[in-house]
Amino acid sequence: MVAELLFLFSLLLLSLVFLFSIAKSSKSNKPISNHLSKSYPLIGNYLDLKANWHRRVQWTSDLLQNSPSATCVLYRPLGARAILTANPANVQHMLKSHFHNYQKGDFFRSTLFDFLGNGIFNADGDTWKFQRQVASHEFNTKSLRKFVETVVDTELYQRLIPVLSAAAADGTVLDFQDILQRFAFDNICKIAFGYDPAYLLPSLPQAEFAQAFEDSVRIISDRFNSLFWKIKRAFGMGSEKRLREAMSEVRDFAVNLVKEKKEELKKNSSIESVDLLSRFLSSGHSDETFIVDIVISFILAGRDTTSAALTWFFWLLSKHPEVEANVLQEIHEKSEMPIFEEVKDMVYTHASLCESMRLYPPVPTDTKLAVSDDVLPDGTPVTKGNRVTYHPYAMGRLETLWGPDWADFKPERWLERDTKSEKWSFVGRDSYTYPVFQAGPRICLGKEMAFLQMKRVVAGVLSRFKVVPAAETGVEPEFISYLTAKMKGGFPVKIEERSK
Repeated sequence: MVAELLFLFSLLLLSLVFLFSIAKSSKSNKPISNHLSKSYPLIGNYLDLKANWHRRVQWTSDLLQNSPSATCVLYRPLGARAILTANPANVQHMLKSHFHNYQKGDFFRSTLFDFLGNGIFNADGDTWKFQRQVASHEFNTKSLRKFVETVVDTELYQRLIPVLSAAAADGTVLDFQDILQRFAFDNICKIAFGYDPAYLLPSLPQAEFAQAFEDSVRIISDRFNSLFWKIKRAFGMGSEKRLREAMSEVRDFAVNLVKEKKEELKKNSSIESVDLLSRFLSSGHSDETFIVDIVISFILAGRDTTSAALTWFFWLLSKHPEVEANVLQEIHEKSEMPIFEEVKDMVYTHASLCESMRLYPPVPTDTKLAVSDDVLPDGTPVTKGNRVTYHPYAMGRLETLWGPDWADFKPERWLERDTKSEKWSFVGRDSYTYPVFQAGPRICLGKEMAFLQMKRVVAGVLSRFKVVPAAETGVEPEFISYLTAKMKGGFPVKIEERSK
């Protein structure tokens, strides 16, 4: 009876909000403006959020670009206060100097729990520390060298290049975003779990798991802007019904991985743990659900972030032939070096990838919850329980940080040329100005691994092929974001063989 009353009340409230929003704006699929309109009782800035939902990352970026302090405050329904910032001093305050006060928090954790559980990206405190400590052993120089020279190169030359060669010969249009996701998924499963899912085969097999994973990420991230997802979940309605089905497939996949690894370790108990999953299973934790949560988190990290970065990188190269020519020149110059040294020494390519991720970061926003009252360095008051979001997408577009040419794709802004040797050297930005890989204690463990993988893919692909967007001239792809960035509708391309 109580549940039914709650459901009816929620429908009534939803109807009122819907009618009010229609009265306010009959064109909700267009942005109201680059500024916030009035905050109303009960619904706060819901009308602005609703009107800009289809371009929320770009809209909130516009708000921050128009703010003198690069910070703004949104009021969500029922009085919830959310702070957004692109101010590097605020980012350093959150991610380093006051790290203890800005955590995932109960709201974030409960919203994503059905998908990420207690995995590293949804954990705080000792649970997070344990996972980070165990995982850190996987990112030493020996592991990185093995990753590039065996895992990445095998996937590159036995799968990716044959797929591209066939597409070039047949004139086939490929969804390059899908191809790169398959490539990254095979890689993360091999290096982290010792398992080869073989998703990047010439037949490009339809993978139920991949679709279930996509649906899970999309629906779970939509919860952050839904007033009624808990009610929908309780009644098994709409998107929450699909999430339950999709998550069942995802968790079944992860459970089978864990079971197979346990059997393997039983049979070879004397062999040293050689992958991430083995390390966690040998760490003394017997809770299989916890290990499954860890598996799902690392699939998300390994599959979606590097593939997103590469997707936008190849699109930007197609728009800037002068940058592509410089990258190609560097690839040819380094081609005689051993593989690991080659990718480490690709300075111009490294700068180009950084520049691409400045404009199109794989994780465009990241939200923390304030544990207690605070004041940010720019003077913005923070109340306990406030959501505080730092915004890498907006930070890459601030003239105060990157100059009046911030909109230009310009790898040279990351480089210095030695006047005597005429060689480039890389000049990085501090991680609070460029928090694409987070910063402070939570800075991404896989940062170097990601760069090595991306540079090896760039060298392997561009030395053989030209990637040509298949969309109509003048049609630009749309940047969308769930937990990670995507190119809406995929990235259709044609592959052309380069002349020998």
